[in-house]
Amino acid sequence: MTITTIGNKIAKALLDIQAVSLRPNEPFIWASGMRSPIYCDNRLTLSYPEVRDLIAEGFAELIQEKYGEVDIIAGMATGGIAHAAFAAQKLNKPMIYIRSSAKKHGKGNQVEGALKPGQKVVIIEDLISTGGSVLDGVQAVREAGGEVLGVAAIFSYQFQKASDNFAAANCQFDTLSNYSALLPIAVELGYVSAEDLTLLQQWKEAPEKF
Repeated sequence: MTITTIGNKIAKALLDIQAVSLRPNEPFIWASGMRSPIYCDNRLTLSYPEVRDLIAEGFAELIQEKYGEVDIIAGMATGGIAHAAFAAQKLNKPMIYIRSSAKKHGKGNQVEGALKPGQKVVIIEDLISTGGSVLDGVQAVREAGGEVLGVAAIFSYQFQKASDNFAAANCQFDTLSNYSALLPIAVELGYVSAEDLTLLQQWKEAPEKF
């Protein structure tokens, strides 16, 4: 098959290295208890230099296109930190990272690195489900004085709840690839059957009913 856009290339790469697994007839159980036909582990991308470089190039292009003048690239712990470092290197920009919660000792920082008030920040995350954890990071950067231009992630399940949560936080988000880009590639490459496609599409619209 011919892969053209960056979103399709990344979707194929995630399938090829099994960072994304699809089991429409034998759902995964997430930590939240939700049943899901997909499991995404983008940590695996770090083990494949060609894939992580594709992602870094994708982030660099996306940030330049969508956000313009950026002062700092931030990585969300833990999955976004390495990808933020690779993207920051491509862009020749400073990098910081955001803990999931403030340290219990020392200065009690949640945002680690040099961040000056008013600096423009793009936060990198590996995966967006509902957006809850990375939006906590957005709030932490704002409280530290940074201006968050938006969030960039490798992949999104495209839940409506995520869109609603980002809208409520007045925060833009963009992803390199997503569930809609992945499904036709998964069918064409034989990872799932065409008969499974309807079931997989229904899950995105009503995941709580799966």
